[in-house]
Amino acid sequence: MVNLHELAPPPGSKRRRKRVGRGPGSGHGRYSCRGMKGQKSRSGGGVRPGFEGGQLPLVKRLARKPGFTNIFRIEYSVVNIGDLNVFEANTTVSSAELSKANLVSSTKKPIKILGTGELKHPLTVKASKFSKVAAEKIQAAGGIVQIA
Repeated sequence: MVNLHELAPPPGSKRRRKRVGRGPGSGHGRYSCRGMKGQKSRSGGGVRPGFEGGQLPLVKRLARKPGFTNIFRIEYSVVNIGDLNVFEANTTVSSAELSKANLVSSTKKPIKILGTGELKHPLTVKASKFSKVAAEKIQAAGGIVQIA
């Protein structure tokens, strides 16, 4: 059992504070651990935070306003033509079918069809937007492009 009067901090964890400028016998006399002369040896001396010795400071070197965010930007869920081959021929593909097939993560975003890959059979594709190449490939495969 531990008694309150026996509690003590671990040895070496408590140190006495350094008392500088108290004579040569202390080991911290004369210049009081500040070295000789100069800005940092004076009382109240030193430089402000961020001062880099006259070099242009990092804060001033960086751009103050890095561009802007367009609040009217429309973010699309993107699907490539090659991914539409999972659907059977002559199927109508809309956002609901695309989310069931795990080709889009969110049905809230509008869908854009891009032209990477080849379409092997005709499909009726309903989407918010089509790239020019994607629309041409769907029609070349005998499919129908519908802007929803």
